[in-house]
Amino acid sequence: MIKMYTTTWCPDCHAAKRALSSKGLAFEEINIEQDESAAQYVMSVNGGKRSVPTLVHGDVAASLSGFRPQKLDAFLAQAGL
Repeated sequence: MIKMYTTTWCPDCHAAKRALSSKGLAFEEINIEQDESAAQYVMSVNGGKRSVPTLVHGDVAASLSGFRPQKLDAFLAQAGL
């Protein structure tokens, strides 16, 4: 399952959730405002930045900040989904 690291105020997060849902892909949402260890993880895979949404599947992690459908498609292809 895809893990999506988000915040409540992030419009890119809302767009990514809609796009995943429209593709019928399940995801687990993790709010980095409520989980400090999740915020630390996001920073560890994004060069120290609290960049959201960050999607993770297996060993593949990618920030989709500045969301565009092409970014999501590239993540899904890299993750083999």
